Amino acid sequence: MVLRIGVIGTGAIGQDHIHRITHSLTGGEIVAVTDVNSEQAHAVVERESLQAKVYDNGHDLIQADEVDAVIVTSWGPTHEEFVLASIAAGKPVFCEKPLATTAEGCKRIVEAEMEYGKQLVQVGFMRRYDKGYRTLKQAVDNNKVGEPLMLHCAHRAPSVTNFSGDMAITDSFVHEIDVLRWLIQDDYVSTQVIQPRRTNLAEEGLQDPIIILLETKKGIRIDTEIFVNCQYGYDIQCKVVGETGIANLPEPPSLQMRSQAKLSTDILVNWKERFIEAYDVELQEWINSTVKGEVHGPSAWDGYVVAVTTDASIEAKQTGKIVPIEMPEQPAFYQEAKAEHTV
Repeated sequence: MVLRIGVIGTGAIGQDHIHRITHSLTGGEIVAVTDVNSEQAHAVVERESLQAKVYDNGHDLIQADEVDAVIVTSWGPTHEEFVLASIAAGKPVFCEKPLATTAEGCKRIVEAEMEYGKQLVQVGFMRRYDKGYRTLKQAVDNNKVGEPLMLHCAHRAPSVTNFSGDMAITDSFVHEIDVLRWLIQDDYVSTQVIQPRRTNLAEEGLQDPIIILLETKKGIRIDTEIFVNCQYGYDIQCKVVGETGIANLPEPPSLQMRSQAKLSTDILVNWKERFIEAYDVELQEWINSTVKGEVHGPSAWDGYVVAVTTDASIEAKQTGKIVPIEMPEQPAFYQEAKAEHTV
C-alpha cells in the first residue's frame, strides 16, 4: 500500500519533507499540497515533478478523498487548526513543532483525539530518531550506567538571526524537553532558568546564553546550556551520569586530520547536517506505522508536555524563581498506546 499524503505548508521544512518522501523514502506519495503562497506551492509541484493537486486551503486538502494522511508544516499558529481538522476527518497527521502555540491548544488536540478514540497525531520531534540519541537511550535502557542521577546537556549554535525574547526556550530548548524525557522515561516537576553573563554577540533583546535546570519526579537533575551564538559550531551534548557509569551522546562522525603539527577534527555548523538522517528515519517510520494504522512516535500528549514545560520555563526566566511544572496524570489512552508499541 502506498500512503497518499497531503502537505499543508510548502516553506523550507515542507519542501524538505516533500523532497525526501519523493526521492529518498519508500511507501509514501505526495498527492496534494497547499500554501498561503499559491505560486510557491505550484512551483514546488513543478520542481519535484509531482502528480499532486494544489488546493486553495488546508481544510479542502484534509477533506480530499485522495489524501490518506496529512503533514502540517505551515506557520506555527495554524497548526492547531489543521491538526484538529485532521482528527475530525479521521486522518493521521504528522505535525511539525509546535503542536500548538499554547498549552491550552495542545490540550484541545489531546481531548479531541481522545474523543475520537484512536491515536492519529504525531509531533515532529526528530531527535528521538537520531542514531546517537538512540544509542544513548539503548545504554540507559539496558542499565549500562545504573539508575540515572544527573544529565549535563548543551545546545549550541554558531549564530542565529531574528532571535529575541524567549526564543532560546521556545525554538531551541523545546527539543531537549522532549528528547530528555523520552531518554530517561521520567516527567518533570520543576524548572529554573539561570542567566549568566550575556555575550556581546547576541542580538539586542536576547539573553544568551541561558542555563535551564530541570528536576524530575524521581529526583534526576538536568542542566542544559542554551548558547545560540557560540561561534565555533553547532554542538549538541548530552551526558548521563548514573550510579555505576557515565554515557555520552556520540559525536557525529568526522574526519580526523594530522597536518601542520596539529591534530584536528571538523565541527558541524549547520543543524540540518547534524540531524538530516534523523529526519529521514522519522518520516520513514511515520509512513510505515501509518500504513499499519498505528502511531509510534511523539504523541499529542508529548506535545502537550513540551508546551506546559516551555511555559513554566519562560515564567522561571522572567521571575528568576524555581517554577513547579504542574502536569495532570497521563491519560490511560496514551499509556495504553505506549505500552502496545513498546518493543
